[in-house]
Amino acid sequence: MLRHCMAGSLAAGAAGTPRWRAYAAHSLCEDKRMLFTDRQLRKLIFPLVIEQILNVAMGMADTIMVASCGEAAVSGISLVDSFSILLIGLFGAMAAGGSVVVAQFIGRGDKGQVAEASNQLFLSVTALSVALMLFSVALNRQIISVVFGSLEPDVMESAMIYLYISAISYPFLAFYNSAAALFRSVGNSKISMYISLAANLLNIGGNALLIFGFGLGVLGAALSTLASRVVAAAIIAVLLVRRSELPVRWGLRWNKRMIQKILYIGVPNGLENSIFQLGKLLLSGLTATFGTVAIAANAVASTVCALETIPANAIGIAMITVVGQCVGAREYDQGRKYIGKLMKTTYIYLVALNITIIALLGPICSMYNLSPQTAGLARWLMMIHSIFCVVLHPTSFCMANGLRAANDVRFTMFVAIASMWICRIVMAYILARGFGLGLKGIWIAMILDWFVRSCFFLWRILSGRWLRYAGRNA
Repeated sequence: MLRHCMAGSLAAGAAGTPRWRAYAAHSLCEDKRMLFTDRQLRKLIFPLVIEQILNVAMGMADTIMVASCGEAAVSGISLVDSFSILLIGLFGAMAAGGSVVVAQFIGRGDKGQVAEASNQLFLSVTALSVALMLFSVALNRQIISVVFGSLEPDVMESAMIYLYISAISYPFLAFYNSAAALFRSVGNSKISMYISLAANLLNIGGNALLIFGFGLGVLGAALSTLASRVVAAAIIAVLLVRRSELPVRWGLRWNKRMIQKILYIGVPNGLENSIFQLGKLLLSGLTATFGTVAIAANAVASTVCALETIPANAIGIAMITVVGQCVGAREYDQGRKYIGKLMKTTYIYLVALNITIIALLGPICSMYNLSPQTAGLARWLMMIHSIFCVVLHPTSFCMANGLRAANDVRFTMFVAIASMWICRIVMAYILARGFGLGLKGIWIAMILDWFVRSCFFLWRILSGRWLRYAGRNA
């Protein structure tokens, strides 16, 4: 342990040393016993929390501004988002796989492999995202009809417009997500925070201009989102070229061995995420059968509830960097300690945040211009989500990233897929239709899914079996 800290400190202080080493958290060891100090963790986590807030704000800005066009517009955007998340999750999983591999190479101090892994990640993600874009553009109406069935004409029109424009943005979003994940893997989370801020300001300004100024409605919201993603990708591309803390080896040559390393993490993660989003998509179809009130209430509640999970999501991202570098440095005991420390931090943040949201449910619902029936249903959904989010969400999602960073990806995949289909899908149909609970039954099934995941992931961590796979992808 002392050897890693001393080597990092000397490297950071040597004249002419590339800045990428200075951003690797373990190279700034003020505490010679640990790879990450409390100060370094705060510097990593705080920008991630802000970025997550900004990401949710983009979705809320679209929904709130489009709400002026009616509930059909809100419903159309919500349905398309549920489908887009399924596709975005595929190249998002590749980005996560690449960031784990990069974090582990950083833990070993191997700059050359960091550069090579970055290059192979960009090649893979670009190819995948372009293919998904072409698929979504070419089969626009067919996709919506197959996934969501028969929709009201105005909802169908809104969904088609939003899907077409959203699909064009996939390659830009894929590139940005991959580059942002790589910057985080070297401990620099400020880059994506600042870019996210700029993109959100552009999105909100674009919404105001195109929706209210030109009256474009859903089309205006979609174009504004597309523009913000293009700009974000362009900015981070420039930073990749100009900044030295993240070495990238640009080129078009495929490295089979490196691709296999990325896929070892990315494929199970992608399969898990895709099936998870597919399940949510099926539930969106089930939600659509309960009418416009249920669709609109679900859209509003889902947007607001995304705020409630922000600390867990942010710390989950940070856990990939922290545990990944510990695994790369062969400091497995530290990896275990950091998982516990980050989980405690997550619970503290969630308690404070969700108490605040519960107190503001009334004003929040009034922002969306909903009918009394829709507002009442949305308020119930947000209340139950807030309560169980505090208890179960960190152990069912955030903790799983610690397992993935240690290469224990198959276990998390099997647990997540089984729990999703048995608890969330099957039980949703039973509760929603069999017991007549409607949309409420779907959300209760979601909480049951969280509980089952939490039990398995807690057992995996406490048993120590996750460490068996730590050196598998070396």
